[in-house]
Amino acid sequence: MTLQRSLSFTSIQAPIQDFIVEDLAAFVATRMDIPVQFLGDRPWQERERSIDRGDVDVAWICGLPYAVRADGGKPDIELLAAPVMEGDRYQDRPIYFSDVIVQADSDFQSFDDLHGATWAFNEPGSHSGYNITRYHLAATNKPTPFFGRVVEAGSHQRCIQLLLEGEIDAAAIDTTVLDLSREQDHRIDQHLRVLTTLGPSPIPPLVISRRLDPSLRDSIRALILSMHQDRIGSGLLKRGKIRRFQDVNDSDYDVIREMAQEAHHIDW
Repeated sequence: MTLQRSLSFTSIQAPIQDFIVEDLAAFVATRMDIPVQFLGDRPWQERERSIDRGDVDVAWICGLPYAVRADGGKPDIELLAAPVMEGDRYQDRPIYFSDVIVQADSDFQSFDDLHGATWAFNEPGSHSGYNITRYHLAATNKPTPFFGRVVEAGSHQRCIQLLLEGEIDAAAIDTTVLDLSREQDHRIDQHLRVLTTLGPSPIPPLVISRRLDPSLRDSIRALILSMHQDRIGSGLLKRGKIRRFQDVNDSDYDVIREMAQEAHHIDW
């Protein structure tokens, strides 16, 4: 197999995090002296379809769709690395959480108080907004349906906006998205609060296509894993609140598989 002369990167994480993979693509292009494009000029649903068609070489995807694709064998992908986020709560490990947020002046004091409330989630392929909430309902034997109304908002950021507008009562938000959102919208800290936290969960990984030459895959992996030791690379990571990238194994995502199995029958 010949080496690929250009690479394509994309992300199906929250739009607010697109710059992280765009920075990563630029870093790989510079350090490896190879053309790299970031496929960001399309909705995340189309990016996801591009991954499934095998048109993408490197992607940042949620742990749930990774597990589904890995178990199904299509597309032919493997784990590349996973981010370790800055902040004490992340314990210097490749994990993240789902913060259940509500309006600051609401009467909700625990998750149980949300019985009958209006809940929003980003989309059903999400672990942090969808899978872990349904797992929590199953694991804690909550009566189901538990919520009075459930709204599919389309993104974590839209969930936050709906909550700020008073259209919903609560939502579970990926903490890496919430960390960045707080910096851009000070209304979040002024008008919203964290009711409880679900997790930790294995953090969304970077995946790479097995259609690439193995030596090229190894070179990209080595570069990303050492990125924090590079002056330019460490600065790019800091922009995304990432401490470093770390090796992960398929078995690290078994907990997400187990949660999905437990939650699949839940009518929330």
